[in-house]
Amino acid sequence: MNKDIQTLSINTIRTLSIDAINTANSGHPGLPMGAAPMAYALWANHLHHNPENTQ
Repeated sequence: MNKDIQTLSINTIRTLSIDAINTANSGHPGLPMGAAPMAYALWANHLHHNPENTQ
């Protein structure tokens, strides 16, 4: 996958996480910012969803 798309995706996860924490007025943004690359790697490379296969 394109490196620019990966970077944009990871930064988007970080931004959305920070926004959710600020909206809730609760939590610390450190974990979501640090875990964003791991979350991206899991969803992009390992977690695949097929709605036709419910098993």
